[in-house]
Amino acid sequence: MNTFQRMSALYAPTLKEDPADADLASHRLLLRAGMIRKTAAGLYSYLPLAWRSLQKIEAIVRDEMDTHGAQELLMPILTPAELWEESGRWDVYGPELMRISDRHERAFALGPTHEETITDLVKGELRSYKQLPVNLYQIQDKFRDELRPRFGLMRGREFIMKDAYSFDADVEGMKRTYDQMYDAYSGVCDRCRIQAVPVDADSGQIGGSGSIEFMALSESGEASLVYCECGYAADEEAATALITVTDGPETHNHELELLDTPNVHTIDELAAFLDVPASSTRKAIALVDGEGDPVVCIIPGDHELNEIKAEHAFGSYNLMTDEELESFGLYKGCIGPVGLPEGIRCICDISLKESLNWVVGANKPESHYLGARPERDFTPDAWEDLASAQAGDGCPVCGKPLSAARGIEMGQIFQLGDKYSRALNATFLDKDGKEQYFQMGCYGIGVSRTLAAIVEQHHDDSGIAWPVSVAPFEVEVLALDINDDMVWPAAMGVCDQLVDAGIQTLLDDRKERPGVKFNDADLLGLPYQIIFGKRAVANGVCELKDRATGERTELPIADVAAHVASLVIPQRA
Repeated sequence: MNTFQRMSALYAPTLKEDPADADLASHRLLLRAGMIRKTAAGLYSYLPLAWRSLQKIEAIVRDEMDTHGAQELLMPILTPAELWEESGRWDVYGPELMRISDRHERAFALGPTHEETITDLVKGELRSYKQLPVNLYQIQDKFRDELRPRFGLMRGREFIMKDAYSFDADVEGMKRTYDQMYDAYSGVCDRCRIQAVPVDADSGQIGGSGSIEFMALSESGEASLVYCECGYAADEEAATALITVTDGPETHNHELELLDTPNVHTIDELAAFLDVPASSTRKAIALVDGEGDPVVCIIPGDHELNEIKAEHAFGSYNLMTDEELESFGLYKGCIGPVGLPEGIRCICDISLKESLNWVVGANKPESHYLGARPERDFTPDAWEDLASAQAGDGCPVCGKPLSAARGIEMGQIFQLGDKYSRALNATFLDKDGKEQYFQMGCYGIGVSRTLAAIVEQHHDDSGIAWPVSVAPFEVEVLALDINDDMVWPAAMGVCDQLVDAGIQTLLDDRKERPGVKFNDADLLGLPYQIIFGKRAVANGVCELKDRATGERTELPIADVAAHVASLVIPQRA
């Protein structure tokens, strides 16, 4: 029987004070509102209110996936190590991969993602191009042994994720499916009322040739992104930019000039010493590449080395320790491209290629060079894109200044190509009867992370302000005095009318002071509150509050249910 939920019977243990270890709004408010509880670092239970919202998010995800041609299934959480070894990821994935062994000492992974499992599943089953394309998805718990599981649902060790995998006969087909998933993810964001920006992204451990990440804009987000009014957007890891650099001070006859720089060891100190902007200096980063060889990278002084770009260029590198600097004959704070010790490669950021009069370290204690010029005073071994893009850099598409923001990584789509099908020998017969590797894509949405992202974007100082489409309940009815012989019947009558209209209703029937009920109602954040007080009911009216805007309206008791239904139903996903 469809009915309303009484708050007196609801398991929602609210907290009066902010938890000490909760920094993000979503973490703090979901705990305070009695929606989640921590079991251990990165492990959370979803209590009834949060679970209702998660089910709504999942329903939106399912509808978008089904509408765009995907089919739901469910795979085991445990993945045999042999599959990961076959794909080459068992050793390279890193410590985030949770590994266990059974009683027979057979190794398994708790799935963080399921590329290997799905490829093994369809191999031998999809044999002809006539069976393609196929797109399969699941909604399931995933596991990653995060180094620092913090921020509640934002970065947990166990989390709920929708992961999908597509199989196409050719690259063009893969790209068509990829575009369909782009549309599906845009739909999920819109229907969950999340302001998200699709950005170019690095493929990371998943791999492949192209990837787009859907970033929910939030100052609390862990990821940085840059964007332009022309539509270009990329996360910091993958962004390219037109970096403007300035030359250093002119020297006599434009010659290389050695300068004593006592107690100058940082870019800021060097810029202040010379009274020039940091962009006129050049920053040197010394590292040891994946092969164990020394490299010095030179980038604009006002920018940072992009770790992902550096990893692509140098493999699994590490920044030199003080001991390594000494062993290679380098002086901390005074490293530069001129006069580098033999055997050290010099790689310069491509933004510097046309610049002259570099201010650089002199590879001597407390010394820098003015007026250093590439090809005259030193010859770079290569020019690479190494610097992180930042606000103010030029857009690579239109040239206008980029803006910067922070975001929550909500979902990501990948063009995998034949990376996994080739590694696991998954083939089909094309129209000519020839064996071909599947062209694959994969597509992930963090369902539990989406819940947190919604709260990050929809809250105020008093609590959560749920959009209708994902709210645990759509309306909360507050009976301020359950013992009053006018208030209680009026509140109960409207609850029945709301239920008859199909509105998901929570009734605060607790024996609490009005102030407590008001505070809890704002904390829980249901989209609409209908308030029944003695004076109002005596006059035949009640008060309707819009939680998001704070707007209050008096309405006749006889009309309020129909009015609320007219507000709620159009806002559903």
